[in-house]
Amino acid sequence: QVQLVESGGGLVQAGGSLRLSCVASGRTFSSYAMGWFRRSPGKEREFVAAILSNGGRTDYADTVKGRFTISRDNAKNSVYLQMNSLKPEDTAVYYCAANRAGISRSPRLYEYWGQGTQVTVSS
Repeated sequence: QVQLVESGGGLVQAGGSLRLSCVASGRTFSSYAMGWFRRSPGKEREFVAAILSNGGRTDYADTVKGRFTISRDNAKNSVYLQMNSLKPEDTAVYYCAANRAGISRSPRLYEYWGQGTQVTVSS
């Protein structure tokens, strides 16, 4: 099993930055692709970014390309989401997730999920 804990959310002004962290507890963390998803009231859970188990390949939603960066440090069992140039529409609960099958944009394929961390961007 893999347990995931997110942190780093908060309230920021539009144009500001936040870095989210996700720390995993598990015996095979380095074998999992990791993803970030977000959910706003009235919306389906939305793909944000994903990264291959070795960090060699990444994928981003069009809405965050050029602004967000996903990275991981397998030695620390951690994955990060650097969020720059934040917009009010980025306001959501952000979740990290682990997928043993590889990079995917589908939340259905992610086996383990964190509890989420709230990001609020004011205008």
